This record gives sequence, C-alpha cells and structure tokens, in this order.
Amino acid sequence: MPYILDALELAAGMGLHLPLVYNSGGYDSVETLKLLDGVVDIYMPDMKYSDAKIAEQLSGIKDYPTVNRAAIKEMHRQVGDLQIDKQGIAQRGLLVRHLVLPNGLAGTEEIVSFLAKEVSTDTYLNIMAQYHPCHKAFDIPQLSRPVSSEEFCQAIELAHQQGLNRLDKDNFMPPLRLILR
Repeated sequence: MPYILDALELAAGMGLHLPLVYNSGGYDSVETLKLLDGVVDIYMPDMKYSDAKIAEQLSGIKDYPTVNRAAIKEMHRQVGDLQIDKQGIAQRGLLVRHLVLPNGLAGTEEIVSFLAKEVSTDTYLNIMAQYHPCHKAFDIPQLSRPVSSEEFCQAIELAHQQGLNRLDKDNFMPPLRLILR
C-alpha cells in the first residue's frame, strides 16, 4: 500500500485530478483503510455474505461478515454517502454492491438491515442479480441455479422495507434471462 500511495502523490503532483475509486471485495482491514483516509474519493466494496458459516463454505473466509462490516463503517466514516454531480458522475462517497445468491445464501435481509441501521439509509446500493453458476458451484445444490426473478424482486423489496432509498435504478429490471423463464 505505501508504494501505491507514493505513486498517487506523484500523479497528483503531475496534474491528476480525477475521483479516485477503491474497488474492493469488502474484505479490507480497518488498519489498511485508515492509510487511505483522505486519498480515496469513492469506495466501491462488495457485501457478499452476512453469515460466517456461508462465508467459510463459499469463500473460505469465516470472519468475512465481521471484517466486511467494520470495513464498510470505516469507508463510510471517511467519505460519507455517495455524492453525484449534475452530470450524474460520482464525486465522493460509498457505493455498496451486493450480489443476490439463490436460496438466500448471501443473507440479503441482514445486509440491507445492517446498511440501514448501522451505516445510513442514504447508502447507495447496487443490488445485482447476475449470479450464474459455473465450475464448483454445481457441486453445491443451493448454488446450482441462477437467481430467480422472485429472489431479485424480494431483495429490492427488503431494501425498501429497511428504508434504503438509493438503489441503483439500472438493476430494477431483472436481466432478460430471468424474465423469459
């Protein structure tokens, strides 16, 4: 990380004036994120799972939910809610991505509840429905199919019920493959 920060300082000195986006799987230590305080303009983390057992089963990371939630809170502390200019371009803030998994494996209800109650109801949330099983996913019966349109719509409804009011509008309509079932 120190090398990246040094390179960014050099680039800024040479005229780089773009919002800096940190795209992350959401498994970031608060210690590392504190190094980025004042450097990153936009954090774009995933929130993959709300259950430690599922996180361990699917990603081999039992403490993912705990680390992820602490990271999300730190990111929000640094940059706040997403700010978008008049041209629709993000300038600063937090944009959380959440991939809905079949059979509720991602724990969407717990994730949207956490965001609404412990971060902000103005959190910009991109709820994604593009999960497609491949490779070893077929070995796990609960993951062996795409997300249904009902599961996706339920995720949107759960977010609304929790008071989250900034959902990515591009994802309101399920993908065509879900509609044609």
